[in-house]
Amino acid sequence: MDKVGLEYLTLSRLSRTLSGGEAQRVNLACQLGSALTETLYILDEPSIGLHPRDISRLTLLIGELRDRANTVVLVGHDFEMIKSADHVIELGPKAGEKGGEVIFQGSVRKLLGNSHSSLTRRYLTGDEYIPVPVKRRKGSGKSLRITDAAENNLKNIDVAIPLRTFTCITGVSGSGKSSLVNDVLYAALARKFHNEVERVGAFGEIQGTQHLSDVVMLDQNPIGKSLRSNPVTYIKAYDEIRKALAGVWKARSLGFTPSYFSFNVPGGRCETCKGEGRQKIEMYFLADIYVTCEDCDGERFKKDVLSVKYKNKNVNEILDLTVTEAINFFYETPSVGRKLKILQDVGLGYLRLGQPAPTFSGGEAQRIKIARELGRKGGSDILYVLDEPTVGLHAEDVKKLLDVINRLVMAGNTVLVVEHNLDVIKCADHVIDLGPEGGALGGEIVAQGSPEDIAACRNSHTGRYLKPLLSQVR
Repeated sequence: MDKVGLEYLTLSRLSRTLSGGEAQRVNLACQLGSALTETLYILDEPSIGLHPRDISRLTLLIGELRDRANTVVLVGHDFEMIKSADHVIELGPKAGEKGGEVIFQGSVRKLLGNSHSSLTRRYLTGDEYIPVPVKRRKGSGKSLRITDAAENNLKNIDVAIPLRTFTCITGVSGSGKSSLVNDVLYAALARKFHNEVERVGAFGEIQGTQHLSDVVMLDQNPIGKSLRSNPVTYIKAYDEIRKALAGVWKARSLGFTPSYFSFNVPGGRCETCKGEGRQKIEMYFLADIYVTCEDCDGERFKKDVLSVKYKNKNVNEILDLTVTEAINFFYETPSVGRKLKILQDVGLGYLRLGQPAPTFSGGEAQRIKIARELGRKGGSDILYVLDEPTVGLHAEDVKKLLDVINRLVMAGNTVLVVEHNLDVIKCADHVIDLGPEGGALGGEIVAQGSPEDIAACRNSHTGRYLKPLLSQVR
């Protein structure tokens, strides 16, 4: 436990109070203590929730596991971990149906020296990078102030978040970031704006809430659990598509209203599968399995509804279009094209309109939520909270994420991000660094100000890793 950097944890600490990074390292400590050999370890994004300093410790531990005659397969995007690997396999070239191919496999040396089309290689060599903004926004001059925050290990700290800016909360794992942002700030504002009755962490008061119109958590939780939930319904673009289908002469002659093209209500949907296209078969003592619906053959609608075609495509064929294809298909319907264009802008042009929500990764779900917020009319002075939004994202996706974060701020909103990713931190307008360590040795403000101010602070672990990146100006 000491070796994985968890020396500050008390023996009586409840496991549910651990951060994601702490829980990950407890599991690793358990494996290191087991002294297994000839074992295959599979780690999916082990750097989640870890500060760059903690990642270097994690890399050493993974090397120890390997040196005990084990094999470690790691899925990850962190460049330091990639550089420490013995063998690299890169998939791509893009996402969705344009991916799924092996772009490269071999040693790191071969990866860096090869002139192939690897996007990862371009970022590793510095040919491609995320630039530092030329100018930092100062905001509206107003701020949100939290006083005497004392939840978990927070030491009665006072924090000011400048409004209409992009602010990052940073610090080593266990320093109190989630306690401050999720347990105190978001919980208190959610109670105020949404009347949500939930436990709020200990604090004195929050000043400046009169300058906000709402608070929204943009997390990586699924956008829906049902197979009927999909991107086009979530961003409210499907209503216009259903109207277009109902406006076709054949639909009018059959008396079909827009509701007939919905798979959420009875009418035009297949009632056998309730518009899901698949049926669940419950297996005793085993996981449930899904089979294609025999009545609609997976097309989700009744035959007479499928006979209605808009520009030679029925409703199922339209839902099978990718976002990029649909933008061209609906060029005559600007209201649909505009909402779909936002999905494309956040890097999700490869998704299919009717793709079931349970198939999305956390990063995809989060970006769909951001796209819906960008499509809101007249929304401003909203506080958007994002906790570790770069989880599962490649550097190229991080670049797209930063673009949409900046769009939210430019629309007159405030974005507050809890993050360890240095590319995100260096692009923030304001940074609040907590620490200096984790647990009882954390919970204090080490430094706050611009990324340059954090880099100039000798006591900041974040600043030490951030400093070399601040020369990459756009």
